[in-house]
Amino acid sequence: MVMSGTSHRFNLRSGLGSETLVRKGLMEEIGEAGRLRIAPNLNVIKLGGHGAIDYGRAVMHPLCTEIGELSRTENVLVVTGGGARVRHIMDVGIDLGMPTGVLAELSAKISEQNAIMVSILLSPWGGTRIHSADLLELPTRLRLGEIPVIHGTPPYGLYEHPARMGAIPPHRTDTGAFLVAEVLGARSCVLGKNVDGLYTADPQTDPSAELIPEIRADELIAMDLDDIVLERMVLELMQQAVHIRELRIVNCHVPGNISAALRGERIGTVIRA
Repeated sequence: MVMSGTSHRFNLRSGLGSETLVRKGLMEEIGEAGRLRIAPNLNVIKLGGHGAIDYGRAVMHPLCTEIGELSRTENVLVVTGGGARVRHIMDVGIDLGMPTGVLAELSAKISEQNAIMVSILLSPWGGTRIHSADLLELPTRLRLGEIPVIHGTPPYGLYEHPARMGAIPPHRTDTGAFLVAEVLGARSCVLGKNVDGLYTADPQTDPSAELIPEIRADELIAMDLDDIVLERMVLELMQQAVHIRELRIVNCHVPGNISAALRGERIGTVIRA
């Protein structure tokens, strides 16, 4: 920047001024730099479409009552998944040859619809539908007694990462819930499912499947199971996480399980980084 009447050039002083921002040594020098936790008392609860919302009144009414009552003493952010309608639009889109980014855009619309419905179910306790741009307002909203509800699809949209195999977007609503919890520096992240936790196989089709009560992310990746109850991308991201070093998978069809998970009781499956 050149100021009027002088030939002197003034530059902003910056420790990164001469850096490319890709040097490995720089990353090691910066380290974690004491990153701020925006909402350290927050509990992120993911309600899947396939795992909870698609079951309708029988599951969702008591579940929302439990979460509503929890919100009287705990800070809660509810993250919604898509479910059967996402699977349908994926099937149609893949058949038509849609790119991964387009599939991500389409699936996000459905988890948004579920966020609207869940926020209305939670309205007696202050349920409020929010968008990605509202996340930085979360501390204020929680102090006002609201239960924020956000859709879980990460906002990559057309910029979604190409899948390693096939076209299904690798960052879906489990991943979105984890990323929200990590960015906000939340206290906990709980994934509500329709099974009692992580099993060695699908317990609904394989009676020999065994529950895994606790496991590390790298151990689970190494097991290379054919089917697991959460998105594999979450396991990859956990290994680089700063704030969320564990997450819990519980059966949210059982009344009280979400509350027990927030109390730290041994229930479901704990995955640690």
